[in-house]
Amino acid sequence: MQQQQTTTQIQTLPPQINKRTTTTMMRAEAAAKATEDDDSRFDAGKPPPFRIGDVRAAVPAHCWRKSPLRSLSYVARDVAVVAGLAVAAAALDSWAVWPLYWAAQGTMFWALFVLGHDCGHGSFSDSATLNSAVGHLLHSFILVPYHGWRISHRTHHQNHGHIHRDESWHPMTEKLYRQLEPRTKKLRFTVPFPLLAFPVYLWYRSPGKNGSHFLPSSDLFTPKERGDVMLSTTCWCIMLASLLAMACTFGPIQVLKMYGVPYLVFVMWLDLVTYLHHHGSHDLPWYRGEEWSYLRGGLTTVDRDYGWINNIHHDIGTHVIHHLFPQIPHYHLVEATKAARPVLGRYYREPQKSGPLPLHLFGVLLRSLRVDHFVSDHGDVVYYQTDHALNTAAHGWATENHKQK
Repeated sequence: MQQQQTTTQIQTLPPQINKRTTTTMMRAEAAAKATEDDDSRFDAGKPPPFRIGDVRAAVPAHCWRKSPLRSLSYVARDVAVVAGLAVAAAALDSWAVWPLYWAAQGTMFWALFVLGHDCGHGSFSDSATLNSAVGHLLHSFILVPYHGWRISHRTHHQNHGHIHRDESWHPMTEKLYRQLEPRTKKLRFTVPFPLLAFPVYLWYRSPGKNGSHFLPSSDLFTPKERGDVMLSTTCWCIMLASLLAMACTFGPIQVLKMYGVPYLVFVMWLDLVTYLHHHGSHDLPWYRGEEWSYLRGGLTTVDRDYGWINNIHHDIGTHVIHHLFPQIPHYHLVEATKAARPVLGRYYREPQKSGPLPLHLFGVLLRSLRVDHFVSDHGDVVYYQTDHALNTAAHGWATENHKQK
């Protein structure tokens, strides 16, 4: 109808200006259409035009149901693979096999962590007792204090996207960043050091925060939670003592090959995946004050495709829906995401498709470490800024080191 009216108006214009006016109006319509379709005008920091209830309503009802038997079947599968890999590596005992074993076993340790993480969220089953028992077994085996990390991770989910209250990979303010020693800055943003951060985080948390995941008196925990933390720390100590006993029995080199190196691979997986959940996209806002909300914070997370690894690590890369609704079991995350995408619209960032192995993500990681350094001390909606001096210093150091070689 609007097009018909426009045509009629053009036809009734005087002949001498008809052609010129037609061209002008057509250009105006084309410009308006281009503006509507221009994704660059989309501001991810603006409040979304939907509520979290709208997203919840889009998720099929069966996606919320938890099956203890199905969850336990994944545990059985992963434990069987871990045991099989260990037996095979010990039997072959060849340096042609050890690197393959380390990569595979470290990935399986990471898969065990994800299942224990589900226990902490209560998405493993509706039984708190079963969740706690399985969570302690899985996390203690890979030297993670179950309750200590569960509680801090809950804090992360409750405050995701908040500059000051978030707990995991939250940005440093410019003031705090400027106070860091040059060596600390370099380590924090130079591979492989960020991929080895998890054990340090468990002991000391992040810059600007105090506490430890092992100490019941830590600021992370309430007085009611201290008993749980003590239990998890005790389980962690038992696992550490077991490793020391095996080192005395079989030799430290054997324990290092069978467990130590896979543990380091697991740590690198954990840091890589959790970092890329919250970094690597130029339009990820961070919030302060009244601008923050649970929904807006959850929408700052990013889905990632890991190719063959998706199934191995239980689709943990499907992260946006998990952040909004951590109660959904991992085996329903993909379906729940597909159902919610029409509601999320452009607030959902489509993940780049991966090959069999997610090698493309190393480029994303390196770029993020090069540009995502700190956020402003002011403003309630802020984005990462770059310390160009740090990149210049790193380039100069690399050039000088290359010349010396």
